[in-house]
This record gives sequence, structure tokens and C-alpha cells, in this order.
Amino acid sequence: MTVERLRLAVPNKGRLVEPTLSLLRDAGLQFEDHRRSLLSHCENYPLDILYVRTEDVVEFVRDGVAEMGVTGRNLLVESGTELPVLARLGYGRCRLEAAVPNDSPVRSFDDLSGARLATTHPVTAERFFTEQGVSVDIVPISGAAEVAPRMGLADGIVDLVSTGSTLVMNGLRSVGVLLASEAILVGAVRDGLDAGSDGTRLADVVTMVRSVVEGRRRKYLMMNAPAACLERIEAILPGLESPSIIPLAHQGMVAVHAVVGADDVWQVLPRLRGAGASGILVIPVEKLLA
Repeated sequence: MTVERLRLAVPNKGRLVEPTLSLLRDAGLQFEDHRRSLLSHCENYPLDILYVRTEDVVEFVRDGVAEMGVTGRNLLVESGTELPVLARLGYGRCRLEAAVPNDSPVRSFDDLSGARLATTHPVTAERFFTEQGVSVDIVPISGAAEVAPRMGLADGIVDLVSTGSTLVMNGLRSVGVLLASEAILVGAVRDGLDAGSDGTRLADVVTMVRSVVEGRRRKYLMMNAPAACLERIEAILPGLESPSIIPLAHQGMVAVHAVVGADDVWQVLPRLRGAGASGILVIPVEKLLA
């Protein structure tokens, strides 16, 4: 019996491409990179990867061409489409910010009342300022928003910002954040998709992806410690659950194993040593099903 294959739409260009392909491979999917032919077949799972323009991913999923897609939250919001977010992927982080020239008197969103703002995200910007009760004139453009004030096209911009260096280079400063964005996995809304084999396979792919994302957010710690120090060590470890305690050959010594947040590791290590732990190992977590 031929098994119907699921389809996953991913960007074919841009900064989301490599992290997305890396995530899928880390999830255990085996495929050749065929971006030029716009299609890759997974060898070990009934899934096809469709390479499309980043701006078209949401449309492919919305129209049922693909059951899932990887895109930026900013693009989903800008499209105005209601699609389930199946997973936040932890990369491609950026912010949609309003910015003005350094010599502008504008200091807040309210100060932008009556201003002309150039942006590649007109729908999001219009909705945001309407909700804020601030009347602005949105100037839709296709790119290079940061030059619009210098060209006399607008008084300010609403643009995606990662580090802020582009704003600085163009003599601009941020007024505030409209939207925080990152790469997300979205799913289609289709009758019957949640039931039967299609729904099961989609859930399997989501589980694969989430396990890698959760694993990347954690580190596995192994250490030795005197049993008398356990209470102090357990108080320091912000793990998923209580740590595993394993008796060692030497009397009064134990091994302590725990999973902690990756962002917490370098704050925790000195405290663990101070509490009596030694021989501390920090190990990456490949996958984690919480």
C-alpha cells in the first residue's frame, strides 16, 4: 500500500534556510538538499520538503499545498492568516521596530502621530498603531526601508531589526518594538487532518522537531559530590525534576545527574563547585521529550 506523503514548505533563500535544514536533520530526517529542483524526498519518513519563497510559505500552508511550513512569526502576522503555531523553533529571532533619524524629536509611539512611516510590514504596522490610538500614514515599500527617511520618502520606518547595527549605520534610532519574531512551524487547518494517518504523521513530525528544540534549550550535568552536600546541590539545580542520585564506590560519595536550562549553566557551575561538587561534566542534549 502506498502511503500518502506529507509536505513541509520551507524557505529556499535567506537566513532561515540553513538553521531549518539543520533542525530537520537533527530531528532524524534524511534527505538530500535539492533547493534548485524545489523538492526533497525524505528517505526514512513519508515527508516531502518543498523549497519556496519565504513570503509564500504561509500561502502554501493556507491553501493546502503543504500540511506544514517553516516561516517567521512576523510573516504570519503580516499575512493576516490564522494558522496554528505547532512549535517555536528558537532561531531567526528579530524585532519589528519603529525607528526615526537620530535628530528627530520623536521619543515615543505617541510622538509619531501624523508621521509618515515606510515599511515592508504595512498590515502589522497599521494594526499596531490603530490599537495604540496613534494616527500615522503608512508608506508600503518592498525593501531597504532604512533609506526612506534620508530620501525624503518618510519621517521614520517600521522595519525588522536583529542587532540594531543597520539602524546605527543609517543614522536611525529605535522608538520601540511592535512585534517580537522568530522562526515557527505552522500547520494547515483542514477537515480530517487531525484524524487518521495524516494527523498521526503530522503529530510525529511535530514531536521530532519539538524534541530537538527542547534539547537545544537544555544541558545535561553530571558531577560527583559528598552525600552530605546533596541538600545544598539540589537547592541550586533548576532542573526538570529532582536530580538522579547514584551511589559511588567510595563511601559517602555520590554522582548527581540533572538536566538544566542552557542559559542557566554558567551561572550554576560556580555555585555547584562552591557547594562541594567536583568533576562536573556539561553534555549537550540531542533530543528531549518533556
